[in-house]
Amino acid sequence: MSTSDLALTQARFARFDQSTAEEWRLIDRHFRAYQSDACRRVLAHLERLKGDTHGYPVDRYEHCLQTATRALRDGADEETVVCALLHDIGDDLAPANHAEIAAAILEPFVDPLNVWMIRHHELFQGYHYRHFFGQDRHAREAYRDHPAYARTVRFCDDWDQTSFDPDYDTLPLDAFLPMIENVMGREPFGGLPSVVEDSDSSPEPLANAQEASR
Repeated sequence: MSTSDLALTQARFARFDQSTAEEWRLIDRHFRAYQSDACRRVLAHLERLKGDTHGYPVDRYEHCLQTATRALRDGADEETVVCALLHDIGDDLAPANHAEIAAAILEPFVDPLNVWMIRHHELFQGYHYRHFFGQDRHAREAYRDHPAYARTVRFCDDWDQTSFDPDYDTLPLDAFLPMIENVMGREPFGGLPSVVEDSDSSPEPLANAQEASR
C-alpha cells in the first residue's frame, strides 16, 4: 500500500470513468471491511421480524427460530440450519417476494442447491394451503426432477410449515450464533478481486460477435 493510498480518505471522482486505481484501492478496503460485518447486519434485520404476527399464531422471528430449531434437532448440517433461520428474513422488506430476498442474501455463502431451496420454498410450501385460495397445491411437482426437489420438500414439510407452534420449545438465537458466524463469515464464492497495479491492463473488447463465440 503506497503513502498516497494511506493519505486518501475518500474518492474524488464524480463519475467512474474519471476514477483511479488509488481510489479503487480505497473503496476496496472499505468494501472488505463492510463485507466482514455482514453477520451483524443480517442479525439486526432478523430482529425486525419480532412483534407483528400478521395473523399467524407466532411472529416471524419466532417462526424463523422454530424452523431452525427443528432443522437442527432433525440432524441438518450447519449451512442448512442457517438457511432455515434466515429463510423468511425478506418478509419485512418484500413480503410479496420474500424468498428472493433471502436467497440473494445467502447466495454468496451457501451451496447453490440450498439457494434454490430458499428461493422456491414459498411455492413448495403452498402444497399445504394454496387450495384454500383456489390455486394448484401440486405446483411444486413441476420441479420433481430438479436436484434440489427432495431437500426443498423436506425443508417445507418437516420444518417450515410445522413451525407456527406457540408452545414449541424453540431454541434462542444465541444457540445459532456460531453457525451464522461460520457461514456468513465465509469468503463470498468466487472471492473478491483485487485492484491491479496497471490500470490499463483490462483486455480489449472483442471486435465482433464471431470472435466472442470462439
